[in-house]
Amino acid sequence: MNAPATGSLPVVLHPGDALSRRQRLVYVFVLGALTALGPFTIDLYLPAFPLLKQDFGVTDGAVQLTLTATTIGFAIGQLIVGPWSDKVGRRTPLILATSVHIVASVLAALAPNIEMLATLRVLQGMGAAAGVVVAMATVRDLFGGLPLVRMLSRLAMVNGLAPILAPLIGSQMLQVVSWRGVFVFLACYGAVVIIGTITLIVETLPPGRRQEAGHTTVGQRYRVLFSDRVFVGVALIGAMVFSGLFSYLSASPFLFQDVYGLSTQAYGVLFAVNSIGVVAGVQVSARLARRVGPQWILACSTAVLFVTALTIVLLGLAGAGLPGILVPLWFFIAACGFSFPQIQVLALAAHGKEAGTAASLLGALNFGVAGIVSPLVGVLGIGSAVPMGAVMAGTALVAIGLLWLVVRPRSVPALTR
Repeated sequence: MNAPATGSLPVVLHPGDALSRRQRLVYVFVLGALTALGPFTIDLYLPAFPLLKQDFGVTDGAVQLTLTATTIGFAIGQLIVGPWSDKVGRRTPLILATSVHIVASVLAALAPNIEMLATLRVLQGMGAAAGVVVAMATVRDLFGGLPLVRMLSRLAMVNGLAPILAPLIGSQMLQVVSWRGVFVFLACYGAVVIIGTITLIVETLPPGRRQEAGHTTVGQRYRVLFSDRVFVGVALIGAMVFSGLFSYLSASPFLFQDVYGLSTQAYGVLFAVNSIGVVAGVQVSARLARRVGPQWILACSTAVLFVTALTIVLLGLAGAGLPGILVPLWFFIAACGFSFPQIQVLALAAHGKEAGTAASLLGALNFGVAGIVSPLVGVLGIGSAVPMGAVMAGTALVAIGLLWLVVRPRSVPALTR
């Protein structure tokens, strides 16, 4: 085959290759805002956990269940929206699901008891799930190969700002409004997402690509995914990594405010500093991916997850106090940042025809497994950092086993353009 002549136009292998740099930046920030709806729904009210406990007169575990309810909603919502978006396109499911999020947020602000709040948090999670699924599927519609790595990494970087800003915004909001005002803010954010979708996002899945042979039904798309050993292994690894991170998220309000005595504002700042680890991990991971295969980056990051979590347990048992816990915790969170883009790339690279369904399974497993695993920290008791670290270490160890026994890094083909 002859090489293209010098000076010829670059070959366009994927629709996104034809986008200008400015257009790509618009997609990064708009799609990042879509995925950020999920983290904002989770993290914005974390500083209010002690206030919810006091206002409703319930236990720590009851308050944590409202967070678990959100993860269940995320799991269910993504399983619905992903296959739906593969069938009818990306825009309609996003707009309708986000509308559900807005209504649930308004009603949550009026919730009379913890049971009603937990129920509405399920609906909130279902509505917010659409942003995550549609953003990932849209990127896969537009890009493949190494450009897919870069776009997902940039998307993860923008999305990483959400958990940094959310606790800070939430803690400052609690200075002037009650916890109910947090949910009013979430309703407004959902409205902004819908406006941005209508005005700035075009349909990236044309009708002709929705009816390709072998991919026309939900069952066919699931069959393709579950027959791919790499996809199954990577999806389960993602669930383990996210469950470890979520164990920290669910335990941190009680650990840092009740056990270590931090104020709501100090907790927000601490949470933000920790979350910078996600952004740092994503940035370094994106640069490494130009030279190193995503499976090998994942091999290193899962090992770091286990070592840092085990260090938290040992330092907690030794009574090292807050400073001794924060250092390994920051590196654990950074290792999560290393992992997430590579998990998405490995899972989506070979599944452009069922990108929405693949993204939905990734998200559903993440939040579904996290909803089961993270309450274990509360069951073990949050009297120190040891239970949190133990659960995190356990999830990391399972992730390592899945990588080497199921995915098998040496069998993963190299990414191309």
